[in-house]
Amino acid sequence: MSKFGELIDVEIPVLLDFYTEWNDQSTAMHPVLRDVAAALGDKAKVIKIDVDKNKELSEALRVKGLPTLISYKDGEMKWRQSGEQDANTLIGIIQEYL
Repeated sequence: MSKFGELIDVEIPVLLDFYTEWNDQSTAMHPVLRDVAAALGDKAKVIKIDVDKNKELSEALRVKGLPTLISYKDGEMKWRQSGEQDANTLIGIIQEYL
């Protein structure tokens, strides 16, 4: 869990995507998140977390629906949403914390 703390306790916004490869909505988000990462460049991080490989973290954060997107800034959760989102919405949310 300390590695997770290092991931989110940074000065730039971090968008976490909790997904699985067997969930259609999760895989549909892959190209959207690529676009978000490309648009934000080094101003923010986009990190994908496979819930099957990170069960303990997923349970600790009470991830139920997939995909679940969570934004952090300076180690503090700023936004959370389950379900598909479009790139412009996600970019707008992250830009609020730049």
